[in-house]
Amino acid sequence: MKNPLLEDWTTPFGLPPFARISDADFVPAFDEAFRRSRAAIDAIAGNPDAPTFANTIEAMERSDALMDRVAAVFFNLVGANANPVLEALQRDLSPRFAAFHSETMLNAALFQRVQALFASRESLGLTAQQSRVLELYHRMFVRAGAALQGDGRDRLRAVTERLAVLGTAFSQNLLADERSWAMPLGEDDLDGLPDFLIDATREAALERGLEGYAITLSRSLIVPFLQFSTRRDLREAAFRAWGARGENGGDTDNRAIVRETLALREERAKLLGYPSFAAFKLDPEMAKTPERVRELLMAVWQPARAQANRDAEILAAMMHDDGINGDLAPWDWRHYAERRRLAEHDLDEAELKPYFQLDTMIEAAFDVAGRLFGLSFHALDVPLYHPDARAWEVRKDGRHMAVFIGDYFARPAKRSGAWCSGFRQQSNLDGEVRPITVNVCNFAKAPAGRPTLLTFDDAHTLFHEFGHALHAMLSDVTYQMISGTSVARDFVELPSQLYEHWLTVPEVLRKHARHGKTGQPIPEALLTRLLAARNFDQGFATVEYTASALVDLAFHGGAAPADPMARQAGVLAEIGMPPAITMRHATPHFAHVFAGDGYSSGYYSYMWSEVMDADAFAAFDEAGDPFDPALAARLAEHIFSAGGSAEAEDLYTAFRGRLPGVEALLKGRGLVESDAP
Repeated sequence: MKNPLLEDWTTPFGLPPFARISDADFVPAFDEAFRRSRAAIDAIAGNPDAPTFANTIEAMERSDALMDRVAAVFFNLVGANANPVLEALQRDLSPRFAAFHSETMLNAALFQRVQALFASRESLGLTAQQSRVLELYHRMFVRAGAALQGDGRDRLRAVTERLAVLGTAFSQNLLADERSWAMPLGEDDLDGLPDFLIDATREAALERGLEGYAITLSRSLIVPFLQFSTRRDLREAAFRAWGARGENGGDTDNRAIVRETLALREERAKLLGYPSFAAFKLDPEMAKTPERVRELLMAVWQPARAQANRDAEILAAMMHDDGINGDLAPWDWRHYAERRRLAEHDLDEAELKPYFQLDTMIEAAFDVAGRLFGLSFHALDVPLYHPDARAWEVRKDGRHMAVFIGDYFARPAKRSGAWCSGFRQQSNLDGEVRPITVNVCNFAKAPAGRPTLLTFDDAHTLFHEFGHALHAMLSDVTYQMISGTSVARDFVELPSQLYEHWLTVPEVLRKHARHGKTGQPIPEALLTRLLAARNFDQGFATVEYTASALVDLAFHGGAAPADPMARQAGVLAEIGMPPAITMRHATPHFAHVFAGDGYSSGYYSYMWSEVMDADAFAAFDEAGDPFDPALAARLAEHIFSAGGSAEAEDLYTAFRGRLPGVEALLKGRGLVESDAP
């Protein structure tokens, strides 16, 4: 039988033929992909002709065509619909990919060609995009150790391969912990839970094969449980399990992995001539140095901590009024904050949530994209990798722009969190190739026949991930190297966080926030209260995030700690972490930082991007129109369509005319007084 992964795909829009792909197809497909990629690289490196942009850089752009296609299918499946066969293959593939990457980057003949082109770049007559791509290829080779000699090259290769193994193990351990834990609930354990949450816990129990009701470690279940449950003992049990992911002892404990990872990252940085891993990692980013990152984080930390401490006193007094003595604990905060929000803003999540149906929030995200960028979305009836996933064709003025896939519901086979990925990236090198982009979330699924309801935070997550998707789908560059989200790590969150702002535009909510049973729009009084409470509990939210970013920076900014958990505790003590708040991501389940290299020394990037997104949306406020056509056109041209075609600072300045300061962020979070009207 033919291997569908190795065939030309004649499916609609070139979608992967999911119905025909089996787990057994991946090993031979990867074998062939590695063979073809290796042969292509050898041919480029051994080319007797003098290096040119076409025979070296463009040839490398084409060298991984099959690998890109097979790997995109595999890694999307292993993240969103994993099974033991795929997970075992992932463990085998991680060192193999790392070894091939090192083999390519440390190919002396190949690097000589890139180096020669880079040295003579001014005389090559390159376009702006070609110059940018050449610069990035040269940087990639140098940062991978191509300029090293002798033992250093060999050691860096070994370190890189080992780090890949550790990142995969961390991710799989975390998924195993999340998959294995559930807390059954009986009828007597439902005190305080609203109907939507009872429905979700019933559905979670059914999915786990349990009787009655259950809480799992899905954020869309556990957070509302912590908000509403009046059973402090059950809140504590759930919170402790949530916080203990990755540090339960046994085979899935991640603490030893973290320790080894940090030591190897430090060694990698020093082999490449950097004083610390943070210095190495931040060098190509907007922030440039650990000192600038810490300056930003501490500018936000101080007012956020002060606000959180004031809030803690109020919540503790509420708890004591309930007859509960002792200190406010982390499993108490969300419960009393929800009650305080009801008291101060007359805003109840149970009243609010019916107006935030999943389907109408998807419509809202699509509608905003239509008004800003002229996009339209058309449902597709095509086979996908899971029955819960759905797809749309994206068009602009009748032109095909992309296929968008949404996979929104939590399930045991899916890793936690929310993310944007792709089955195909945009490029124009060999004719127009349009992207296939996917958003993956973990919302609690409603029982059959009922609409899935989101919290307001869930709706923000949906808009956030769709902002990433738009960054990929609107991309219009020649080279995949700079396509879509291939930008600086501390710039990549700008489109996603900026897009969240349109969720809170009143006319968007009036149109799309409709009751799940009656279909009626959100009442004006409720909308007013919702928007007035946007910054409620921002002290808590900012503290839990910023603490995580400061720990990440401390881990990588100096010598690797012998005991990372002790170092985490030390950092939190140094900054005065409020005792009733925990890090958003404690070290043993800090997947952003340890399930791969992506956000290592880079968790701060959400806040760095928030400085820009607050300032960018302020431009629409200044224009007096959240859909100002001229601004939207500039936003599309310089941010959403430009990919990594220029340095992030230049792209932002082209849109806004200048770089922003931290003031807009602090005002946006309500941590300083806004200017008087």
